[in-house]
Amino acid sequence: MPDNSILRVHRTKAEAQVSYDRMSRWYDLLAGIAERRYKTAGLEMLAAQPGERVLEIGFGTGACLLPLAEGVGTSGKVAGIDLSPGMLAVAERKLEKAGLRERVELTLGDAARLPFPNAAFDAVYTSFTLELFDTPEIPVVLAGILRVLRPGGRLGVAAMSKRGGGLIVRLYEWFHRNFEAYADCRPIYTRQSLEQAGFEVTAERQMSMFGLPVDVLLSVKA
Repeated sequence: MPDNSILRVHRTKAEAQVSYDRMSRWYDLLAGIAERRYKTAGLEMLAAQPGERVLEIGFGTGACLLPLAEGVGTSGKVAGIDLSPGMLAVAERKLEKAGLRERVELTLGDAARLPFPNAAFDAVYTSFTLELFDTPEIPVVLAGILRVLRPGGRLGVAAMSKRGGGLIVRLYEWFHRNFEAYADCRPIYTRQSLEQAGFEVTAERQMSMFGLPVDVLLSVKA
């Protein structure tokens, strides 16, 4: 699977930050409802356990931070990294309201340069985020995840997929090419990307969002 078969993402990180800051107040209404069942499927597959240390990459408005924090319990810890200060502020408010703020440490930053020690986490989760990175950056992000996972650690991913390459995929790619300011992500080859990075896929659920394939995968650090 050649890398050039995945469309590029041309907007800068600064442009992405501004865009998601603007969307942060409304994101749950605009996209959160549509993404919920896929995020839930990924969380169930990851199955965070009491006492674990879990990292979420691209936590957005914090919809997944809450169940992750509940899953690790009082003896565990959740970390999160996101590019958008606006998203971070919304997520912090949700955690405070749920009484879970002390279990979660949030970081503002770029997941292509994870600021965490080696083997720091038992599990990593990311949903609708991997496909936001430019094609050459996807292996960089996955290599960083490998680094911060302990041996045998788990990675849960939910992502728009180019699997099958049908009409809806081609239509979405056309929209991405022509209106990237509104569709800054695009379908990727999720399973192949994980396997090429050195992960072993242990569970897979193939789903669909309005006809667009969505892959929900669990993999382990070999």
